[in-house]
Amino acid sequence: MKIKSTALVDVLIIEPAVFSDIRGEFFEIYHRTRFRGKGLGSDFVQDNLSVSKKGVLRGLHYQVKHPQAKLIQVIAGEVFDVAVDLRPESNTFGKWAGAILSDQNRYQLYIPEGFAHGFCVLSETAHVVYKCSDYYHPEDEGGIIWSDARINIDWPIRKPVVSEKDRGLPQLKDLTPDHLPGLKETA
Repeated sequence: MKIKSTALVDVLIIEPAVFSDIRGEFFEIYHRTRFRGKGLGSDFVQDNLSVSKKGVLRGLHYQVKHPQAKLIQVIAGEVFDVAVDLRPESNTFGKWAGAILSDQNRYQLYIPEGFAHGFCVLSETAHVVYKCSDYYHPEDEGGIIWSDARINIDWPIRKPVVSEKDRGLPQLKDLTPDHLPGLKETA
């Protein structure tokens, strides 16, 4: 696999090695030893599939006390995928990085803990799979409005379809430190 940097040092684009022949193609989506060998040490515990229509924008989401690293890949269609740094101690706090992920380029986006995540669908439909390093905890959800002027994401669609819940998310400036992703709680 090849690893490409983004505008945020810890958010990475991963290009898997693809093996093609007359039968089709094969590539590894995830190989724990290979990922750890590249310094990507997240232990993933949950896989999710999101199916969305063209123009849908999901996000920007995170968990507060149970932050999740994510490994995102599109298995059908195309999306513009975004990570926003929410680590208060980071010199890139409030900055974003984005990448086009598609079934054609096969890119994956690795987002470590402490970031918000969102994407918008560019194709007629998109099937997005992603691994998470912690389980989903609905009581622990956090989010930032997709159109936050301070973050100023250059979304490739102007009038996205956004859920009522996501339309009601706060701006980053309105969040206090206890509403940002913190250290994982230990049981």
